[in-house]
Amino acid sequence: MVAFNLPVNSRVGLGQTFKAPAGAKNVREFKIYRWNPDDGQNPRTDTYQIDLDACGPMVLDALIKIKNEVDPTLTFRRSCREGICGSCAMNIDGGNTLACLKPIEECSGAVKISPLPHMPVVKDLVPDLSQVYAQYRSVEPWLQADSPAPPDGERLQSKEERAKIDGLWECILCFCCSTSCPSYWWNGDRYLGPAVLLQAYRWIADTRDEATGARLDALEDPFKLYRCHTIMNCTDSCPKGLNPAKAIAEIKKLIVERVA
Repeated sequence: MVAFNLPVNSRVGLGQTFKAPAGAKNVREFKIYRWNPDDGQNPRTDTYQIDLDACGPMVLDALIKIKNEVDPTLTFRRSCREGICGSCAMNIDGGNTLACLKPIEECSGAVKISPLPHMPVVKDLVPDLSQVYAQYRSVEPWLQADSPAPPDGERLQSKEERAKIDGLWECILCFCCSTSCPSYWWNGDRYLGPAVLLQAYRWIADTRDEATGARLDALEDPFKLYRCHTIMNCTDSCPKGLNPAKAIAEIKKLIVERVA
């Protein structure tokens, strides 16, 4: 049997343990991935014992408490705390989700937290999103229309036309889906991934947009679109309950229909 080992400098070691305050009765351990690009050390897992009686109910509450009261060197992204900005996307208890929407009580045992998988890490829980944002820009995610807008108002839609983009416009670009996708892990440099393809379909499905042909032309590629193998991890991991796999299937269907 062939044995594969991680390179020595990528192996995650054991870090520090930060004990709970004396007298704390409702204690939960948080095991958090730590890596600092400036110290030349391997990544490590630090353990924080948190008194849940003095902490909010969500994983993000615990992270903020740790940074404010225990270890100010811990680095992570967060902003709205309402599941709208997508900043606090990370891998919690083995699944990609938003820390602000993940209740601590839903985690089993010690709460294990690491950055979104298969992405370069900037520091600790902060992934480098440069590539996915460049891919997002590549699908030109804005309304494109040659016909002039009405002089006295907006480009209007019927209720039925507007309903076509439900389940698409709600995407907050947290990239939980793309970083859950094995096809994106293997071909992330060329496959656009479920988040970006859902965003592409959002404009294809918009009846006000007049660039459908050009958008489909740009996506009709063995790697950009067709690396999707309908594994469905993307839909399972979306914290907003969206269905990127369905959006990808709709793009493929439109491409087939226009040649038929």
